[in-house]
Amino acid sequence: MTTVPPLYVLRHGETEWNLTGRLQGRFDSHLTPTGVAQAREQRAILQRRDLTRFGAISSPQGRARETARIALEGLLSPVMTDAALSEIGLGDWAGESRAEMIAQSGARDGFALYELAPDGEGFDALHARCAAFLRGLRGPSVLVTHGITSRMLRLIATDQSIGALRDIEGGQGVVFYIENGKQRRLTLGA
Repeated sequence: MTTVPPLYVLRHGETEWNLTGRLQGRFDSHLTPTGVAQAREQRAILQRRDLTRFGAISSPQGRARETARIALEGLLSPVMTDAALSEIGLGDWAGESRAEMIAQSGARDGFALYELAPDGEGFDALHARCAAFLRGLRGPSVLVTHGITSRMLRLIATDQSIGALRDIEGGQGVVFYIENGKQRRLTLGA
């Protein structure tokens, strides 16, 4: 079991490419107005929490950095970046239409594309990257990252196998709190 300090894990807000169904991977697109509102809601959630001992680390990708800027403004500074929090690499399929890649590859759904992408990173390599990152954490942290990477980090921190990756809760503009191997999705009411 990987023992990790308390964590808040944020997924970036909705982007233009999320809205149009394009695969982003390591590519980037801007937050939509909805994505900006989601980051503001994340800030409202975190504002109600005691972040005294927490550090902040973001993926270096633009959509995560912009979410971190909005969500953590006035709450935590500085916000460090770490490439280990980048989204899973999609190789040749980054920037392509999710629906077209499903049709071309015969994948059962969009989730399967992450394993099938030519020159992509794949789940085993992402697991190794995320596990190494979590082992290196030295204190409570707010992590701002991406959909699949967020799932993998939370999967490891809650001691689940890669096979549970598809089933672990996701969502854009969300805040998850993890402590002692337990995960909770936070809302403005909780």
